[in-house]
Amino acid sequence: METQTVFDALADATRRRILALLVNQGELCVCELTAALDQIQPKVSRHLGVLKDAGLVLPRREGTWMFYRLAEPLPEWMSTLLASLTDGAVSELKADTRRLKAMAGRPERCAA
Repeated sequence: METQTVFDALADATRRRILALLVNQGELCVCELTAALDQIQPKVSRHLGVLKDAGLVLPRREGTWMFYRLAEPLPEWMSTLLASLTDGAVSELKADTRRLKAMAGRPERCAA
């Protein structure tokens, strides 16, 4: 994981929102992220690709669903930085979480 790539990934507000949701909620499907962020699927997928390339998230396919979670293990400094996203650094987190909880038809998860 290259430090510059990580900070480049964190430079975008949508990617910070995605990471905050993953810190807060754990693994989420692309459709859940799309609903929570109130963004179109191609945009969310593009941001997830950047986060994956930076080594911050890992994908998992389950049938037709693509799930993402934080990569493990992360360096301690990165874990601390990501934890700060849920401690007020991402002001949209409450609204994003509210939209996620209101989402109908959330996918069931098998054991990862």
